[in-house]
This record gives sequence, C-alpha cells and structure tokens, in this order.
Amino acid sequence: MTTAGAAFPANALPLRTLDDTLDLARTALQALPAGALLLLSGPLGAGKTTFTQALGKVLRVVAPVTSPTYTLVHEYPSPGGTLVHLDAYRLGSAEPLAGSMLDDYLERARLVVVEWGEQLLAAYPEAWWLEFGFLDQPDGAGDEGNRLRYARWRVTHPT
Repeated sequence: MTTAGAAFPANALPLRTLDDTLDLARTALQALPAGALLLLSGPLGAGKTTFTQALGKVLRVVAPVTSPTYTLVHEYPSPGGTLVHLDAYRLGSAEPLAGSMLDDYLERARLVVVEWGEQLLAAYPEAWWLEFGFLDQPDGAGDEGNRLRYARWRVTHPT
C-alpha cells in the first residue's frame, strides 16, 4: 500500500484517524481470547497508548486510560473483564515483568497489554505482538504529529 510515493510495510494497517485505531481495537478484541497477553512495540508517539485507549473504549472502560509509564501498571475494570495496561519503557526491558506478577494478571484479566513488551515473547510464546510505526515520507515532510502511522501484527495465534 502506498501513500504519495511512500509504501507501508507488508501487512501494515494504516492508522490515519482515531476511527482507524478504534476499528483495529474492535478487530483485535474479537480475535484475542480472555486472558490474552498483547505486546505492543514501536517508537515513541507511534500509537501504543492511543491503541490501548481504543481497547478501553471498546471494552466500555469508564475511567480514562492513561500511560502507566511512571506507575508501571494500571488496571481498568470493564463489563467484559479487567483491562491491565503495563509499560516497560522505564524498565529498559520487559523481562522483569515475567513471572508471578504477570501470570497473576493473565489469570484474572480479560486482556493484558504491555507497551515495550516484545522481550516477553521468549517467556510467553503464546503472546500476541502488534507493532506500531511511522510511514517514512520520501521528502521528510511532516512533523511527528502529522506523520502517517501504521500497525502490523507480528505474532498472532489462531482462535
């Protein structure tokens, strides 16, 4: 898929609007089983927290979904089960999250989302991985706020 001379990576889903992100969240929640671990990766500002906010909206979370960068974890009750949102950015690696703490969340949550969590794939091969990124624009035009964003599934599992 191309936009003004630049090509999205293979299997990329363009995220031009918040509605595109909401559509991706709806699709993801249909595919992700209860207790799933969803790992999000991508550069700063690429849409990881915005996508988690969209998941919260689809799950009908009442509280504002915010980045847990400084608190490590936020839990959001919803009618469909708890959304757990972790952020490994300040840890430097997601590996310290592996083990009993994460396992406890996985047992009781509808969905556990870990930003900067791709290092958990070794310990949790059943995890799903969604990568976010920016489309490289050939002329360098556009500041970060106007750059085209995309998401692509890196690891999925049949349901």
